[in-house]
Amino acid sequence: MQIDEIFEADRRLNNKKRITPLLNSPFLDEIADRKIFIKAECLQHTGSFKFRGAFSAISSIPVAKRKKGVIAYSSGNHAQGVALAAKIHEIHATIIMPEDAPEIKINNTRDLGAEVILYDRLSESREKIGERISEERLLSLIPPYDHTDVIAGQGTIGLEIASQADENGIEKADVLVCCGGGGLTSGIAVALSKLMPNFVTRPVEPEGFDDVVRSLKSGERQTNEKMSGGLCDAIITPTPGELTFPLMKKYCGEGIVVTDEEVMKAIALAFTRLRIVVEPGGAVALAAALFHTKSYNNETVIAVVSGGNIDPDIFRKAIELI
Repeated sequence: MQIDEIFEADRRLNNKKRITPLLNSPFLDEIADRKIFIKAECLQHTGSFKFRGAFSAISSIPVAKRKKGVIAYSSGNHAQGVALAAKIHEIHATIIMPEDAPEIKINNTRDLGAEVILYDRLSESREKIGERISEERLLSLIPPYDHTDVIAGQGTIGLEIASQADENGIEKADVLVCCGGGGLTSGIAVALSKLMPNFVTRPVEPEGFDDVVRSLKSGERQTNEKMSGGLCDAIITPTPGELTFPLMKKYCGEGIVVTDEEVMKAIALAFTRLRIVVEPGGAVALAAALFHTKSYNNETVIAVVSGGNIDPDIFRKAIELI
C-alpha cells in the first residue's frame, strides 16, 4: 500500500464522502489531563467510516463487471457502507450478516436496498458463504478490510487528520484508532507515516478481543478465542488481515486494550460533552484516550470515533451512567 493509492481513493470519493470534523471539548481535556481531539466518523454517511472503503472499492471495479452486482459480509457498518455505495452506483448489493448483529444495522442495510442473508457466526463461515454466492451469481466480493481499495478508502481519514491537525497547529500526537481487522488502522497509519511523521498511529481493541494488540507484540498474527458475546460487535474479527497486519506491523505503535465499562463511559461522555452518538466499537479509541493516559506519551491525542450505529437499549444504559 502506497500513499498514492490513498490519494487516488480520495479522488474517487470526491463529493461523495463527508469531511468529518475534528472536535474538542475542554471537559474531556480535563479528564485526560492533555489535549484530546476527536475525529467524528460517526457523522459519516451511514454512521461510520465504512462508506469510504466501500465506495472506493466499488468505484474501482470495471463498469461491465460492476453492473453484475456486489456482495459483502459484515456485522453491520461495512454492510451499510456497501449498500449505500451500491445504491449510488445503481447496482444490486447482497450482504451476509450475523444473526446477532444489532437490529438497527440489519434494518438499515435492508432499507438501503440491499438483500440481507443472515448466518450463525458460531457455526458458519461468512467467508465461505460469500465466496460461494459470489461464484454462483458472478458478484464482485468486497471484504470488510482485507482489500487494497478498501484500505485506501479508509486511509482518506488519515489525509483529513493531517490537514485538520495542521490547521490546529498540532505537530506531534498519538492517533488512537478503533481496530477490528485493521483496514481503518492500516490505512490511517500509511497516510500519516508519510504526511505527519511525528504522529504515532495506535490500534485500540476491547478486552477479550485484542488479536491485533497481541499480534503486534508477538510479531505474528494471533486469533481471538471467541467470536461473540462482546459489547463491541462492530470490531470483533477472528484475526488481523493478511494485507492489513504487515502494514500495521510496519507503521503502527503499540496497541491499547480497554474494558467494556470504559467504553460505556466514553459513549456517555461523547454525548454529554460533544453531543455526538457513538456505538461501542466506535468508542474504544476515545475510551483509551480518556482512561489510559499512561499508555501514550504525547501531550496531544487524536481519537478516531469510527461509528455511531448504536442500539437504543445500549445507548440508554450508557447515559444512565452519568
